[in-house]
Amino acid sequence: MIVWVLYDIKKDKIRTKIAKQCKLAGLYRVQYSVFLGTLNDNERDSLKLEIEELMEPETDSVYIFPMNKTELQQSALLGQAFDKKLVTDKVKALFF
Repeated sequence: MIVWVLYDIKKDKIRTKIAKQCKLAGLYRVQYSVFLGTLNDNERDSLKLEIEELMEPETDSVYIFPMNKTELQQSALLGQAFDKKLVTDKVKALFF
């Protein structure tokens, strides 16, 4: 299943650790606080648990949205939808 992870983390150290966990899970960074990729249910649940241990729920927010490929391809990308310095061709392939 395709998964989006979006976050707003106050502390730099925690934000860096969460980004690292997303990368280790195999997700691709598409914006500074947005990751996209394919995870199975177990991988998604593991990532969720790892992020929950790192974040501060009183000040931070993390969203994990599952999406199937058809829904992803129906998404509207407006303006500079991806940060061209961060996005790989693998992410672009998910859309087109």
